[in-house]
Amino acid sequence: MTMKVYLNPATRHDFVLLFDVKDGNPNGDPDAGNLPRVDPETMQGLVTDVCLKRKVRDWVNLTRGTEDRMKIYVEHHGILNNQHERAYIALDKKSTGSKQDRDTVNEARKWMCDNFFDVRTFGAVMTTGVNCGQVQGPVQLTFARSVDPIIPLDLSITRVAVTRPEDAVVTEEGKGGKVTEMGRKAIVPYGLYVGYGFFSPFFANDTGMNEEDLAVFWEALQNMWEVDRSASRGLMSCRGLYVFTHEKAVGNAPAHELFERIDIKRVSDTPPRQFNDYQVKVNESNLPEGVTLTRLVG
Repeated sequence: MTMKVYLNPATRHDFVLLFDVKDGNPNGDPDAGNLPRVDPETMQGLVTDVCLKRKVRDWVNLTRGTEDRMKIYVEHHGILNNQHERAYIALDKKSTGSKQDRDTVNEARKWMCDNFFDVRTFGAVMTTGVNCGQVQGPVQLTFARSVDPIIPLDLSITRVAVTRPEDAVVTEEGKGGKVTEMGRKAIVPYGLYVGYGFFSPFFANDTGMNEEDLAVFWEALQNMWEVDRSASRGLMSCRGLYVFTHEKAVGNAPAHELFERIDIKRVSDTPPRQFNDYQVKVNESNLPEGVTLTRLVG
């Protein structure tokens, strides 16, 4: 059976991810009261690479997390040094902190790559206390940016219950007696976001990322919002996933030239409020020699 080209870990892949949000906050900024992240000069919305990788990790953990090779290193409420310690226990080694000998660190590093999906995919700095070395991951993601400017809305909400018993008490002076409480919710009415990613076969060879891992990664990008629903995130959906695969490990064409083949234009004169307000055109003609385009979504 012939391997699908986009699953080949021995060659380079550059990819484009399209996703949208409707009436939700795709990635709040804690330094701005959790408002949706924006570029202050253009008011285009931003979603960080860290946010996207979190969604991938959660999908893998949910669907494959019971498998030995598919553990997640950066877990919710996890303690990283405890994860490092697992490598030393499995190898029957003793950690000596920063003075750890190089051979032991290399063994621990390999164990971490072999057992944790996100280490061999995204890389990790594992030199904190219990030293498992550093890994440069074969998959790298950019920030995602909205096609058009967004207008973050900071809306007031009410709750028909109070938090503390004393808040409901009416004083002799007639004060108090709260029956509701106010809150805030930040949303984007609609935004179509575009992010870019890169897969290096050289780093994949170092970490052990294989065909199965690539298949899981593409699956995660397509489905990760389906298991991450919340009222604060509104409706989020994957709208496009385009993978440019090169014959050569070093690549057959510059990534930016391939990305420019995905053209997204607004077709509505009114502010966009749905995906159909955009037209996505993919130029598949005259691809550079040795480059194959796979449209996984879109």
